[in-house]
Amino acid sequence: MGSDIVDAIEFPAGVGKLPLGDLAIRSGLEILQAMLRGEYPAPYIAKTLSFTLHEVAQDRVVFKGLPSIEHLNPMGGVHGGWIATLMDSALACCVMTTLKPGEAYTTAEFKVNLVRPLSANMGMVFCEGRLIHRGRTLATSEHS
Repeated sequence: MGSDIVDAIEFPAGVGKLPLGDLAIRSGLEILQAMLRGEYPAPYIAKTLSFTLHEVAQDRVVFKGLPSIEHLNPMGGVHGGWIATLMDSALACCVMTTLKPGEAYTTAEFKVNLVRPLSANMGMVFCEGRLIHRGRTLATSEHS
């Protein structure tokens, strides 16, 4: 990252909610690919926490986020909740790539072990979510 490059999170289609009718006729992968192309808005949480979808493929997604001073805890590190939200988004959306039209999902369980801190001046961070297993009612994913 050079000094003349400014990191920024952009939302070409703005922020908002998905048209719920489209979830009934498009697969999860199609929805996420369309979101990445700017055909759908990013969710409100993406603007609030300064992160967005970066890559989408079957069983895999990558999110990017830009931690800033707005995300710091009282000790001056990036709040674990910011990190966990970025991770939850990647873990959930890789499962979303497997949904057929009309199917829905939600996070059922989520565990985080933070092994090193993030800082507000470190630049863009990336979180990859990969599907491990998809059953009829539960799926398992992991991040890196």
